Amino acid sequence: MRVIVIANRNARHLQERGPLLDAITAPDLPGVDVIETRTMEELDQAAKVVAEARPDAVVLAGGDGSYMAGVTAISRTLGEKALSKLPIALAPGGTAGTVARDWERERKPRRADATLRARAVFAALSDLRTTPRPTLRVRDGVEQTQQPRIGFIFGAGLVARFFEVYEREGANGERGAAKIVARIFGGSFVGGRTARQVLTPQECTVVVDGSPAPFDEVSLVAASVIKDLGLHMHLLHRAAERHDRFHVVATPALPRKLAPQMTRVLTGRPLRDPKIDQLAARLELRFPPSTGAYVLDGELLRSDRVEVTAGPVIPFVDVV
Repeated sequence: MRVIVIANRNARHLQERGPLLDAITAPDLPGVDVIETRTMEELDQAAKVVAEARPDAVVLAGGDGSYMAGVTAISRTLGEKALSKLPIALAPGGTAGTVARDWERERKPRRADATLRARAVFAALSDLRTTPRPTLRVRDGVEQTQQPRIGFIFGAGLVARFFEVYEREGANGERGAAKIVARIFGGSFVGGRTARQVLTPQECTVVVDGSPAPFDEVSLVAASVIKDLGLHMHLLHRAAERHDRFHVVATPALPRKLAPQMTRVLTGRPLRDPKIDQLAARLELRFPPSTGAYVLDGELLRSDRVEVTAGPVIPFVDVV
């Protein structure tokens, strides 16, 4: 067996030498080639190595953004048809790793120690059992001629504004995110500045499977093939129900109406009307000029026009 590991050395927990980095870059498994990347150019070169070598599996090491960027780079080089036949494993290294952790929970409670999780990933390669999993294909820009990104969790509205706050305060992982959520929730009842900044609706046209939404502004838009969005947020509890659809939720609710629905999100119950809440194959967003922003797997991106469609189905390695 030949395995290629692409390790993002910019990921929070892979920047310095330690047990986790050692477990990923020197695994106890024969036939492994490790490529360390720090730039998008290096990632593109790594994808070209994958295309030339045609390994039995690829391991992407980092966080959610690393997974999205890695799958996207491989897709651009190999094409989606070849990508849909390439086993991919996800190793830890970033601040969250929501995608990999969600899949781990399907089989057993997740391992708290990242080094043990990394070793489990390489142990799983010896048996190489996979599960086909859906993805999102995301294009942005007016012409939408660029190659799409392939990812898992998409958000706009409060999701993008939350990440603006999160990055400004140091991107401190789940603990830092939880503190911001608590501050927003509490501030929503008293008109707090952060709550207003994050939760206030913005002008946006939403079209789902060709049908315009019955509102022209949104406080939240989310689409995912992952059920748990992190911090036990089960807003998109029907994610991955079908391989040719993703779960999409959108609402124009004002802060005083939206924040009290947090318990519904935590327990996987639908938001109250007005809303869109359905499985879809296509989502289109249009923002006024210079106001659009969205998040894909933890990466904050900006565009006034975004299209999300059901992406390729990829065989991801089962980690037990």
